[in-house]
Amino acid sequence: MNSMTQTMSQSMNFDPFVPYRSGPYFCELTRDRDGDAGAAAAVRARIAAIGLDALRNRAAAAENDLINLGITFTIYSESQAIDRILPFDCIPRIITAAEWRKIEAGVKQRVAALNLFLHDIYHDRHITRDGVVPADLVYTNANYRPEMEHFPVRFGTYVHICGTDIVRDEKGEFLVLEDNARTPSGVSYVVENRHLMSRAFPDLLAGMRLHPVDDYGRRLLTAMCDIAPEGVDEPQVVLLSPGIYNSAYFEHVFLAREMGVPLVEGADLVVEQDRVWMRTTAGLRAVHTIYRRIGDDFLDPTVFRPDSLLGVPGLIGAWRRGNVTLANAVGTGVADDKAIYAYMPRIIDYYLKETPILNNVTTHICREKEGLDYTLANIDKLVLKPVGESGGYGITIGPRATKAEIEIARKSLLADPANWISQPVISLSVAPTLTETGIHPRHLDLRPFAVTGRDTWVLPGGLSRVAMKEGSLVVNSSQGGGSKDTWVLMDEAPMGQARTGVTP
Repeated sequence: MNSMTQTMSQSMNFDPFVPYRSGPYFCELTRDRDGDAGAAAAVRARIAAIGLDALRNRAAAAENDLINLGITFTIYSESQAIDRILPFDCIPRIITAAEWRKIEAGVKQRVAALNLFLHDIYHDRHITRDGVVPADLVYTNANYRPEMEHFPVRFGTYVHICGTDIVRDEKGEFLVLEDNARTPSGVSYVVENRHLMSRAFPDLLAGMRLHPVDDYGRRLLTAMCDIAPEGVDEPQVVLLSPGIYNSAYFEHVFLAREMGVPLVEGADLVVEQDRVWMRTTAGLRAVHTIYRRIGDDFLDPTVFRPDSLLGVPGLIGAWRRGNVTLANAVGTGVADDKAIYAYMPRIIDYYLKETPILNNVTTHICREKEGLDYTLANIDKLVLKPVGESGGYGITIGPRATKAEIEIARKSLLADPANWISQPVISLSVAPTLTETGIHPRHLDLRPFAVTGRDTWVLPGGLSRVAMKEGSLVVNSSQGGGSKDTWVLMDEAPMGQARTGVTP
């Protein structure tokens, strides 16, 4: 065997997981877990059999699929708009059946508590009168909508679609980082990632009995029909989008297609006699449920921003009179505020008389003297977050910040303490990720999506967002993060033995 042939043979037989080291972090694919049933080991062995070069080639082809299919999001700067794909990592994340049962129960518990909280603050205000949550934290919140006071909301459901951001610490414990109760995005990537894996890596999926994710569109449509005005037998559902210039427009198109409903913009709808109608080539058609992906301020220029061209004049009046339903409800933003998040354990206990199934990350509320003093004394050791931002913007990670960045953060904190919370740096779990130099650990989180109509259903798995940069803790797509397919095992039967369910 000549040297070139020997080198090629060694390369083909090289196991890319041999040099892999997860360090002090919990690894989602190499750490032994009860209920794994050999699935993770099977994935590692199959990836080793494919080899790094072939894995890269197939991953590149998969990303080209994303471009060709138009699966993109848009980043806007002052000078330009850039369409990007969400970087896709082909090494899946595995969640065992037992782990999923806990996540699912914890998400349902939080959604139930959020809806009870929102109904209370817009009606009887028991929780603030009892001093469980400070009244000024709620009623001076920029996302609190006085227009929703005593507003009739079907089934008492305000948060119909919720994305719960979950991380895992070095011990493997799941912790909730954030509740997204306004217009959470990313579910399209959950479904498309599975399609991508099925096309590009069928050998990795072979024999794996996983919970399917293709049911999301049907479940979402069922919930939208559930919440339609009472007495409507065949409700017309639409998805209201701001239009093609919205960063998540691909997702709007995707969800409308998955539900089989019209994708509309504000100009496509009109309110007459307190009813909402859709303009069609055959004339006006009644609309009963609107899944809106437009922020509160822009929904109805007669109630909120008068300069909005995205919304529908008279929409809120039609809703108040029970002739249409909006999902999510207006005013849900107060519930996913980062300051309110700190009170979620108390909110769960207050309304449900239960202990949280999923714990919060320890949070210091800087509007309170104790939280402010602790944060100022330990600012170089904490993560400082503005309560009104999302997408990873405005965050200062103390241990990784320069002295100058720390001082800027300190000044911002002192200037407006109520705008800030702080949390300890969590040693986020990692997962093997394909990079230019091999398979290496990268930090990640998980965003399960809950859909609530008459009851709540949680899409099995969710969006696993991964920080593609070495050492980075920021997984947001707008900050360079990517995603993985999330596999939820259906049961604990060993690989090769009969399992319930259907292979995707």
